[in-house]
Amino acid sequence: MNNKRKMRQLRGVFSEFQTRTEETGDLYISGYFAVFNSNYEVWSGATESIAETAFDGALADDIRCLINHETRLVLGRTKSGTLILKTDSRGLWGEVKINPNDQDAINLYERVKRGDVDQCSFGFEILDEEFEDRGDSVHWTIKKVKLYEVSVVTFPAYTDTSVSARKLELEEIKRRSFEMWKDKVTKKLKGEV
Repeated sequence: MNNKRKMRQLRGVFSEFQTRTEETGDLYISGYFAVFNSNYEVWSGATESIAETAFDGALADDIRCLINHETRLVLGRTKSGTLILKTDSRGLWGEVKINPNDQDAINLYERVKRGDVDQCSFGFEILDEEFEDRGDSVHWTIKKVKLYEVSVVTFPAYTDTSVSARKLELEEIKRRSFEMWKDKVTKKLKGEV
């Protein structure tokens, strides 16, 4: 099933963020903001994964790195060169250069350095995905996104909005499947098949 939904989504993952200090004194945080082909549980019996194609073309946009998805807490930006994003066989990797004059950024850098914050998330719209009914479970594969931001977060999680959207989508898929089955049976009974 190909589907385009105009709803901003958030997904979170555990990451292995690294901090580093250059000889020049520049500070950096880097890690994976998304991992390909890993199943994330949306709710019991429903999973989602991100295909290696998901970010194709998306990284050309002006993307921000935020703290906890807070638009007022910008760590870096691709347009300014303070955020670098790229994909490899593992996932979406990024590195943000920390502004030494931004106390929020310095505080986050120190929290990541100590290991107190080690999770991430990203904000996006789904442009293309596939749905699979596995009988006892369901699975979505996100194939293409419009990426808005990546975030270093305290708690990565599916938001209630994201879970609700997926549940409504599943109900609609089941309703359409039932209607198709009903039409097929009706035609067969009428001898139209």
